[in-house]
Formats: sequence, structure tokens, C-alpha cells
Amino acid sequence: MHDDPDELEYADRDELPFGPSKSQIKRDKLALQVLAERMASLPRAELERLNLSEATWAALDETPRIKDVRARKRHWKRIANLLEREDMAAAHALMNGAEERERAATAHHHALERWRERLISEGDAAMTELLEQYPQIDRQPLRALVRAAQRDAQHHKPDAPRKLFRFLRESLSSD
Repeated sequence: MHDDPDELEYADRDELPFGPSKSQIKRDKLALQVLAERMASLPRAELERLNLSEATWAALDETPRIKDVRARKRHWKRIANLLEREDMAAAHALMNGAEERERAATAHHHALERWRERLISEGDAAMTELLEQYPQIDRQPLRALVRAAQRDAQHHKPDAPRKLFRFLRESLSSD
């Protein structure tokens, strides 16, 4: 079947396992650098769940001292190279969990902002709905804060709306 030597050579070439392309290698390295930056921003207590090598810990501990932008880029590359030797499944799981918690906190924050805006603009109707959904909220301080926030909103003052937001955050964070 393979009488032609060029055809044989071509068939053998198709069967050779090719590694990832240069572009894919660069994308993988860049992803590791981004992971290194994200890991450095996490509290040490969360990172301790990972079994990182001493060299990786030393590089992560060194991060806050590096101020220069160019040096910091080199530092992320260094940590990315160290991370290549680590168990990345656990690191990715940790980062995904941190992202999920961050998304949930952001969603909660936005929900509180929406409630604050509704309470200021709609008044008693929104307050009744809020108290139906969250009966644990103390009605009297809420009513006083809403009235003050409505007054301050008309005069473009931020104090009472901020106090209302803090009250909502403290009241609804116990859920």
C-alpha cells in the first residue's frame, strides 16, 4: 500500500504525537501568571490548604515587597514557573471557590443597594415588602432610617442613605 516513500513518510508524520502549539503554551503560561496574581491576593490561611513547595511560599511571601511594575511582571512569571511544578487541581478548586464567594458577595451587595433605592423611592410599599420577606428586621429603626434617607436624598446628602445601607447589611447578613 505504501509503495511511494513520500506517502509513507506523510502517513508516519500523521501518527506522530504533536505537542501543544507555541500559542497554546503562551496562553497556558499567561493563565498561570493570572493564577499567581489571584493567589497572591488571597489570605495566607486559604492558601495553606494547598501543599505548596517552600520555593513557591517564598515567592508568594516576597510579593508585597515588589513595587516596580516591571519587576512585578517578572515576579508573576517566576511564580507561574513554580506553579507549573505544583498540584494545580487543588489550586484551581481553591480559586474557583474564592471566585464563587466573591460573586455571591457582589450579588448580595447589589441586592442591598436595590433594596435601599426602593426604600428611598417607594417608601412604605417597599418597606412592607421588605418586612414580609425578612421579618427579623426591626421595624422602627428601619422606618426612621428610610425617612431620614428620603430627606437626605432630596437634598443630595449621602449620610442617611449610607446609614440605611449599613443597617440593611447588618440586618440581612445574619441570613
